[in-house]
Amino acid sequence: MRVYLPITLALLADVLAQGELKSPRNAFAVTPTLREAYSSGDEEELEYVAMLAAARESVRMLAAAPDAPRRRVVLAADVPEADVTWIAYDDDPAAVVIGTVVPLSSIASGHVDDEGALADIAAAVSASAAADAGDEDAQFTVDGAEGHELGWYATQELADLGLDLLPWML
Repeated sequence: MRVYLPITLALLADVLAQGELKSPRNAFAVTPTLREAYSSGDEEELEYVAMLAAARESVRMLAAAPDAPRRRVVLAADVPEADVTWIAYDDDPAAVVIGTVVPLSSIASGHVDDEGALADIAAAVSASAAADAGDEDAQFTVDGAEGHELGWYATQELADLGLDLLPWML
């Protein structure tokens, strides 16, 4: 099944170096609960909703990593459904937990912000805790980050992406 894994650029570099993403790991997918929440919409639209949920979680991860470059990163991966637990956390209907290591070979694509999104992502990161606590102004700032589409990268481009966007790690 297709899952969307929120990470950071630093974690992407780690995944590329180790050839896998450790588990257990929170992720997002088209779950029965998500299907129920959206009475209309095809599979592609539901996958987009799951990817956006992963991008929101990437913002939270960036808030916990003050030195990380302010870019949301989401990996799309195909994992056996048996390794996915349908546990909704943070009240998100797309939330799942992956109970197995995700090898690099299971990653279908990467999705990363471009430079044009940096200021809005930085603002969203700063506002994320307040937004999670219910502050409507902060939520507006976080929602503004979603106005930026994540760029799509093929798996063979991920190594170059990691190197290009992480010059501080070279």
